[in-house]
Amino acid sequence: MLTKILARGWPACRYLLVRYLVGITAIAATPIGLLLGWAIPGITAGLVRFANAERAAATKYLGLPDEAPMPEAVERGPGDVVTLVKDRSFWRSLLVIPLSLLTIPGLFVAISSLFAAPGGLIGMVLWKLDPGEFTLLGVPVNSWLDALLLGPAQILVGLAFMAWLAPAAATGYARALRRTLAPSSAELETALLAQRVEELTRTRAGAVDSHGAELRRIERDLHDGTQAQLVSLAMRIGVAKQMMADNPEQAAKLLDDARDGAEQAMTELRGVLRTMYPPILQDRGLAGAVSALSARSPIPVELRVGELGQVPAAVEAAAYFVVAESLTNISKHSAAGHVDLLLERRGPDLYLAITDDGIGGARAGDGPDQLGRGSGLRGMVHRVEAIDGRMELTSPIGGPTTVEVVLPCGS
Repeated sequence: MLTKILARGWPACRYLLVRYLVGITAIAATPIGLLLGWAIPGITAGLVRFANAERAAATKYLGLPDEAPMPEAVERGPGDVVTLVKDRSFWRSLLVIPLSLLTIPGLFVAISSLFAAPGGLIGMVLWKLDPGEFTLLGVPVNSWLDALLLGPAQILVGLAFMAWLAPAAATGYARALRRTLAPSSAELETALLAQRVEELTRTRAGAVDSHGAELRRIERDLHDGTQAQLVSLAMRIGVAKQMMADNPEQAAKLLDDARDGAEQAMTELRGVLRTMYPPILQDRGLAGAVSALSARSPIPVELRVGELGQVPAAVEAAAYFVVAESLTNISKHSAAGHVDLLLERRGPDLYLAITDDGIGGARAGDGPDQLGRGSGLRGMVHRVEAIDGRMELTSPIGGPTTVEVVLPCGS
């Protein structure tokens, strides 16, 4: 019974004590904060973060799932009072100051819960050392009758505080804090839209950079390969035309060389086109294309393909190149002996997971990974984010490495 009371009351007392210390500190800092907050943006921004932290602590104590915090304070310059007055997050965060006053009775409840029962027991035993100076339930103890009547009563009161009053006070304060500091639906929607705009700006910037790099690569491949072959082809045909009357055999030989050059140019051109949209996707679909990539991998691949449904061409191409790049990275860098590849439709999204049993340490940044190796994963991230997808990489040192990709396919 006592164990259950302590298990119920101790977290509540701890929460009330910590909130008291934090609340009193906030109240003490309020005067200087009000004096300087209008001039120093960091003070008002810190107040919003403090209010969010208090609300998060209340949510954690209540055992509720995390919720969206208040939007951050609006960015402003020093002395920009107009922006400060319009900042709803700042005004709502100010409510944490009067709420902190409620921690004062909370402190009384917590201390009473923690010390009433031990104090009653001590008073019953030691009152004889100094009669009249020991008190139980606020009454001086002058006799054993007082001790035997008031001591158990104080112990019962302390246990009642610990079992019911402290949890009730902590729960009430936490709920009041959450309800008062909860952002409105309009504020949450505005914050989500702002976050979405920021995310889209970042992903589109990455997509533009990736697209520009892809265009430069295609231009370089066409210039160095196909264009050179076509120029050589034109020169051979021109020379053969001039030699046709005087030396038909040599002209025929040049035309044969030109034909071979044309075939080679077509092969190189098909290779360039394949990097933009692989023909195998058109011929065999995404499942068949991924199966072909798995079959060509030097590392054994266990492929599991679920029902894919109708997949847009852009999503097919992104998934194909993610698989191709991942298998290439695994074969070059991972020292893996086995790869698991899962491709399936999950609602409106295409889900792709590639796991290898290699040495791990990969990362998706621009620089080298944790083992000092080059990383080609950043291009994969840009390709995925360009079509509003998500990519998560898990690769601890020692492995395994898992790349998870979610690509939206529409309704």
